[in-house]
Amino acid sequence: MAKALARGLATVAVSPALLSYTLKAAVLGADRALESSSQTLSLIPGVLGQYLRVAFLRRVLAHCDVTATIEFGVLFSQTGTRLDRNAYIGPRCHIGLAHLESDVLLGAGVHVPSGARTHETADLDTPIRDQGGTRTMVRIGKGTWIGSSAVVMADVGESSIIGAGSVVTKPIPERVLAAGVPARVIKARG
Repeated sequence: MAKALARGLATVAVSPALLSYTLKAAVLGADRALESSSQTLSLIPGVLGQYLRVAFLRRVLAHCDVTATIEFGVLFSQTGTRLDRNAYIGPRCHIGLAHLESDVLLGAGVHVPSGARTHETADLDTPIRDQGGTRTMVRIGKGTWIGSSAVVMADVGESSIIGAGSVVTKPIPERVLAAGVPARVIKARG
C-alpha cells in the first residue's frame, strides 16, 4: 500500500517534467526530448529519485514496468526501450535502444548503445557524423547479469553473466559466462 501511494505521489511530482518532455518532443522529436529529460531526472539521488525516474519513464518509454529500478546518473536516449519486471539499472549507465527482460541486472557504468552500427564509417571523404547509422534493439535476456563498465552492442541470452569491462560485439548464448574484449564465452553456467 505504501509503495502504491509513493508511486502515485511520484507521478504527480513528475507532471512538470512530463509536460516539458511533451513540448520538447513536439519541437525536437521524442528521442532528443528523452535525452534532455533523463539527464535532469538522473540527478535526483536515493529512493526518491528511483520513484521519480520510473514514474516518468513509464509514460515515455515503449515499456517500463513499475518494479524497475533506475539508479542515480542513468541516461536514456531511445523511447523504444523496454524495461521488464524487476529490471535493475545501476548508477551511471547509458541506455540506447534496448530491451531488458525480467530480472536483468546492469552493474554501474554499463553502456548499451543501439547496436553496433549506430555510425557508418565506410566513406573516408565524409565525416562519420554525416554518414548515418542503423539503430537496432539490443535484447538482454531474463535473469542476466551485466558486470560494471561493460559495453553491450549485441543480444545476450537469458541467465548469462557478462564480466565487468567486457565488450559484447556478437550475440552471447543463454546460460553462459562471457568476458573479455571482445567478449567470448568462458564457460557454461550450471
